[in-house]
Amino acid sequence: MSYYQQQSGSSRPGFNFGPGTLSPFIKVMIIVNFVVFLLQQDYLMPGLSGIFGLTPYTFFKDFPNQLYQPFSYMFLHGGLGHFFFNMLILWMFGTEIELTWGTKRFAKFYLLGGLAGAVLTLIVKSSQIAPMVGASAAIYSVMVAYWFLYPNRQLYIASVLPVQVKWAIPGMMLLGFLFGGANVAHFAHLGGALFGILYMKTDFGMLSFSKKLKERKYKKQEAKFEKNRKNAEKVMNRVDDVLDRINEVGIENLTKEERKILDDASNGLSKKDQLK
Repeated sequence: MSYYQQQSGSSRPGFNFGPGTLSPFIKVMIIVNFVVFLLQQDYLMPGLSGIFGLTPYTFFKDFPNQLYQPFSYMFLHGGLGHFFFNMLILWMFGTEIELTWGTKRFAKFYLLGGLAGAVLTLIVKSSQIAPMVGASAAIYSVMVAYWFLYPNRQLYIASVLPVQVKWAIPGMMLLGFLFGGANVAHFAHLGGALFGILYMKTDFGMLSFSKKLKERKYKKQEAKFEKNRKNAEKVMNRVDDVLDRINEVGIENLTKEERKILDDASNGLSKKDQLK
């Protein structure tokens, strides 16, 4: 299946196959997954899927000896088509997100999506004896994020059929569920998708909330600074008046109140010097 995306800002169907570039993390993921896929072949390292794939039954039976499996399984694949389409979708839907969010944040999101798929599978399919492999859970979380970010973006399926993202991505997920077959890890897909929804519903809200808190804190600091500046200006004006009095009548003829003004100003300056 191929996806064609209409160029941003173009009123004509000038098609661009995918994002046209490889972002840093996605480039690393494609290379790592490809190398691992080659190693999985029987003539190199047979049995790799059984060791590093996620097998719920042995995971719990030998716990905690296989704690690495919920992480390692997402770098293995069950065949060339499985590998190819996962990496294709990651590139097509993940690149723009990584370039928007930044590599560190996207990498964390991707890996947590894969782990979420593993956790849900372990909960629901605890007695499963067949190893589960594939980056699909992480890919589903990426697709959900793209669905939230660009719902009205128009995709061209097979370069002919225009479909908006808000319909295309749920449609792709539904087709995967209906026609994926018995060997598809549906609960891993569901776990990745649910994580994507939870993240997009809460993390952006938390970022916005954090931003508002910082803005409020900044405004409070600014108001405090302005208040201190006005108080300091008031004190300096009073000191200037006292200095003018000294020029007129001499320091020995100052009143107790005028001497107190000078003493308070002197003490204030001394405290500032000690804090430096």
